[in-house]
Amino acid sequence: MARRSPATSDRPPGARLDHGLLGDEVNDRHREILEAAAALFAERGYLATSVRDIGERVGLLGGSLYHYIKSKEALFVRLHDLALDAAEARIRAEVAEHSDPWDRLEAACATMLEVQLDPHSITMPLMNDFRSAPPEVRGQLIAKRDQFERLFVDLVDALPLAPGIDRRIYRLSLLTLLNNVGAWYRPGGLTPAEIGGQITAIFRHDRAVG
Repeated sequence: MARRSPATSDRPPGARLDHGLLGDEVNDRHREILEAAAALFAERGYLATSVRDIGERVGLLGGSLYHYIKSKEALFVRLHDLALDAAEARIRAEVAEHSDPWDRLEAACATMLEVQLDPHSITMPLMNDFRSAPPEVRGQLIAKRDQFERLFVDLVDALPLAPGIDRRIYRLSLLTLLNNVGAWYRPGGLTPAEIGGQITAIFRHDRAVG
């Protein structure tokens, strides 16, 4: 995923936590707090969001709030990990629909861009803000990101690439391109899925796009 570090999120207000990410593990009040925190981190960034801000948004301050969250750092890590787990699950589900290695890669690229470019998604704001976190937290975020990217290691390893192509360079180049689409993407042109297909065709390099 992307590793840029803007001072504040470039996402519009309204980024939200998908209800399905939490399952039945939390009660309604805890869910409300996590959703408020996710929205604030997405809108303002890690540094500009305080525990007090989160409490004020849900009308809960002081010790009552800490009953639900241990710290701002732990909360950010949890939301980051939930977002990546959801993205990975969605990509794997789409990839599983295909058997051809190139079709599997295209499904992964298209789905990854649909996740990243969704204006209501918390995924990219949290990914882009990881350098604002303290070093000890950053290490946890990087470890989770490396786990996510293992999906693309497996997809690239299965491709019938020419012998002289370094698969690590190929994978890193592909991910770098995917992670930077948000810098120039504007709604109204190609859809995220169509852009994913174009990128896959470029990286396939064994046939013309047609």
